[in-house]
This record gives sequence, structure tokens and C-alpha cells, in this order.
Amino acid sequence: MKIIILGAGQVGTSVANNLASEHNDITVVDQNPDLLRKLQDRLDLRTVQGNGAHPDVLLQAGGEDAEMILAVTNSDETNMVACQVAYTLFHTPTKIARVRAPGFTEHKELFSAEALPVDVLISPEQLVTDYIMRLIEYPGALQVLDFAGGRVRLVAVKAFSDGPLVGNELRQLYEHMPSVDARVAAIYREGHEAIHPEGHTVIEAGDEVFFIAASANIRAVMSELRKLEKPFKRLIFAGGGNIGKRLAGALEKRYQVKLIEQDKRRAARIAEDLPGSIVLQGDVADEDLLLEENIENTDVFCAVTNDDEANILSAMLAKRLGARKVMALINRHAYVDMVQSGPIDIAISPQQATIGSLLRHVRRGDVVMVHSLRHGAAEAIEAVAHGDASSSRVVGRAIEDIDLPEGASIGAVVRGEQVLIAHHDTVIEAEDHVILFLVNKRHIPQVERLFQVGVTFL
Repeated sequence: MKIIILGAGQVGTSVANNLASEHNDITVVDQNPDLLRKLQDRLDLRTVQGNGAHPDVLLQAGGEDAEMILAVTNSDETNMVACQVAYTLFHTPTKIARVRAPGFTEHKELFSAEALPVDVLISPEQLVTDYIMRLIEYPGALQVLDFAGGRVRLVAVKAFSDGPLVGNELRQLYEHMPSVDARVAAIYREGHEAIHPEGHTVIEAGDEVFFIAASANIRAVMSELRKLEKPFKRLIFAGGGNIGKRLAGALEKRYQVKLIEQDKRRAARIAEDLPGSIVLQGDVADEDLLLEENIENTDVFCAVTNDDEANILSAMLAKRLGARKVMALINRHAYVDMVQSGPIDIAISPQQATIGSLLRHVRRGDVVMVHSLRHGAAEAIEAVAHGDASSSRVVGRAIEDIDLPEGASIGAVVRGEQVLIAHHDTVIEAEDHVILFLVNKRHIPQVERLFQVGVTFL
């Protein structure tokens, strides 16, 4: 696919990394020559220096025959205008824009062919907010990812010795909980080794286990892998930017929420807008402030400022002072692994939270959801099966008869409102939503081919 990416910042670079490795024809546009040079040194792609909203720059980037434009610069206005130019001058089929300001995103009527022709609106702040909210909903989870509108979830959890299933074969999960259907999709041991789960596989303490289940059964499955944590009650959000304010606003009716913001005027505005939250003006890494606010009794301290170092330091300090769980928003990829192996419980990468919503528009076949996992090495996909037994490689076939690539597994099938956890004899029907886990994303093309309908299907 021929794709133009506008913006070589964190999001643009992350997207380019993912797409360039999949044999796409990528051109990246940015005004900063240093960023472009670094990208070109590492990846097989073209670069164009200039303003992505200018017609001549888009033309130079290959706009006349591009199949997709991803406008992910730091300027909402540039991204929206670029989509307008691509639509008007080049009739670009798919136009995706990163738009951050709530003043724009709250008015969906702005984004239509008659107004601003943006096909897909990406708001990283909202995606990160939703991601953190799911982590707060399930204490002890490392990741919680939605499929089929939230009816099915993929959950990553670290196994501990106090879990009934730990040290036992995987098949005992189904014996312990005969009324709860779930499937373990992957196991990672010692941080990197991927183990394909079989009935005889023994789960060890320290394993990172990915399982798929209906939303109502998540806590029951987690209780097999570790002692269930008490629900969170007291939350502190460090940083009153778009993410911190959204989190506080969404959770203040169900939790005791405090928010720390350094800027005095912004803190005052947030306090007016969020009557159910306690808004504190101060430094997020101020030890005296954290002690005054009873950090030792806080269930979650979540640092979401625009400064990676401030997030890391404040989260480490909060953990040392007694916070039960600490999370930090970290943009720099190099920091994520280093930080999460230390006192910080969960390092949140905005790029990883955002990339899936972009990748699903690049995938061939009818792919409605993609989640990038393990820093882009693995993926979970929701694909829709079309056709019939004569035109489709999956419809009318039992899962055991589908030619899945190595390391790929089907975890669940959603049929209308019904959630079916996958078993070897489950037969795929037309229009089923099939949830797959791929240990290695290199096998994506093979999975795409499985879900493409043959020429005999009309």
C-alpha cells in the first residue's frame, strides 16, 4: 500500500516503524530535516521536507496516487487541512487525522465529506485515557484490550505463586471453572520467550499470561493466576493536561480522585470543571505534597504529564512513599522496558495505545480492530469472516482445520451478541468476528489472506 505519513514525531515514527516492515511504500513528510534523516537511516522509506498541508509538498510526496494519508503532526489544524487538500486535489481514498483538542473532537459533524473530509479521527489522548481506565477497572492486570465493542477482552497478567493454577497444567483451568469459558492465547516466560499454550503446558510463577474471555469472566480467570487484588478506591493523577483531566472527569463519580497540576491558572480552571475531584496546585514530584495527601493510603498514582522524566521520578517517589500501584506515561520507547522492570508497576506507551487504531485501516481483509503488543512484536486482531465454504478459507471450517501460521491462534468468536471461546471443533460462520493472537507479526500477511474472499464469492 502507498502511504504518506505527515509528521515524524513520536506517533509518526512509531507508525512508520510498523508499516515499513510490512513492505508498504512509505513516504514521511516533516519540516524537521534531522528527524527525517534519522528515519531514513533506519528504515526503507522516502522522506520529504516541508509542510504537509501544502499542495506542492503533498504532490512531491506522491499524493496523486497515494492510497492513504496519515496526518499525525503536532498541529490539529495542519492535519485537518492536509486531509482537505488530499481529498480535493488527489481524491485520496483513506484520510486519517490526529486531532487532540476537545474543541474539535466534540463536534463530530465537522468531519464529513461536506465539511472536513476526514475518514478516521485519531485522538491519542482519548485512547490512552480509555486504556488507563481499563487498568483501573481490573487491579492486577498489565494490559486490558477490548474487542467486539467490549464484549470480549484480552488481558495480560503476571502469574504469582498464590494463584491456584500456577504450577499446574493449563487444562486444569477448565476443571477449576467448568462454567467459565476462557482461553489462554500466549505465555511469555522470563520476559521474552513465547510459549504456545497447550493443555499440558504448566504455568510458572513470573509468567506473563495473555488470556481471552468474555468481559464478565475476567476477574474469575485472573483469580486462577494470582490472588485477586482489592478494587481500587483512592486515585491520584499527576498532571492536569488532556489525559489527566479526562481521567479525573470520567472517574470522579466512582472513585476518590485527586489531581495535581503545577500551573496555578489551569489548576483553578480544572477545579471549576471537576467538582467531584480534589485539585491540588503543586509539583507532582514534591515529597511533602504527596505525604500531605496520604500517598501511603493511595491505591493508584498515575503520572500523565507531558514530561517523561517527571512521570518516572514522581511515580518512583510515590511507590517509595507507599502508593499501592504506580503507573507512568512514557513517550520514549527506550525508557519503557528499563522503567517497568523497576519500581514502576506499569509503563504506558501512548504510541502502543494509538498504533492499533491506525493499523486496522492498513490491514487487508475486513479487519475491525488491531492491538499492537510486546512493543510491536506481537498483535491481536479482530477480523470478520465473509463468504461461504467455497470462497473463504475459514467459513464453514472447524478451527482445527484452518491453516493458521505458526504462533497464531484463534481465541474467541463473536457471533452477533454471542461470545464463543474458541475450541478445536468450533466452526466459523459467515459474518463471525474472529479474535486472533499472533506471537510474531511477520505472519500478518498469511492471516490477511485467510480472511480475503475468493473470486467465486459474489
